[in-house]
Amino acid sequence: MFLLTGLGYILSSMKNVLPSPLVGVTSCLKPRDHSHFHSVGDKYVDAVVAGAAAIPVLIPAIGERLDPDALLERLDGLLVTGSPSNVDPSLYGGPPPREGNEADPARDATTLPLIRKAVAAGVPLFAICRGLQELNVAFGGSLHQHVHEVPGRFDHRSDKTKPYAERYGLAHPVTLTPGGRLQAILEGAARIEVNSLHGQGIDRLAPGLVVEAVADDGTIEAVSVADARNFALAVQWHPEWQVLENRWSRLMFAAFGAAARARAASRTRHDPVPAVA
Repeated sequence: MFLLTGLGYILSSMKNVLPSPLVGVTSCLKPRDHSHFHSVGDKYVDAVVAGAAAIPVLIPAIGERLDPDALLERLDGLLVTGSPSNVDPSLYGGPPPREGNEADPARDATTLPLIRKAVAAGVPLFAICRGLQELNVAFGGSLHQHVHEVPGRFDHRSDKTKPYAERYGLAHPVTLTPGGRLQAILEGAARIEVNSLHGQGIDRLAPGLVVEAVADDGTIEAVSVADARNFALAVQWHPEWQVLENRWSRLMFAAFGAAARARAASRTRHDPVPAVA
């Protein structure tokens, strides 16, 4: 209650100064020094601020302790971030992960129900890398745990011996679905170059999802939710990286931000923030 009241006070104080939408940004739960930390890469936070012109609100990975409905009532958008960790294969009927697999069950328990609730509530959703995989699993799809071992597929992993910035360089083209939602956002582009830092990817596409982009080896690189009431897009690459320096990244985050602002305007008209005594 204190947190929500405090948030209401902040919003009331800022509404004439910074009328920006609130975008939830999913966190990971990572062990460190005999403890755990809820963490989000600053590139996601920066992309929400600079690319979507929104205020990022970090969502802790607290699983069933999170009330998705109560949270989404207060958000204007949801960004589902990438992560080095992988979705638990038991959640999509896959084989047990190999030794060394990085898991994050607290994140799985947080993001999968949150994604479903966000789409149902019409909250604009933008999912990136692991986020795309979570969206597919949340809607009933499955994943390849090692895309590079699938016959005919490329190795979509980044070279971790290279400097961090080089790993985010453009790696391969993707072909956009003609007449698709992503193509419309990207001003009619047919093919674009993207970076590539993922080891897993979509195997069985979930019911209700639509393919928006595919790599030359057949790997699904972007999807949307067919009957979503609002913006609901996921990409396998990382448009958040230096978002303002890439035309396609700017367009995607701008579209996401526009959808979030439209929701914020609607919420302000119908459910104004109460005054604090």
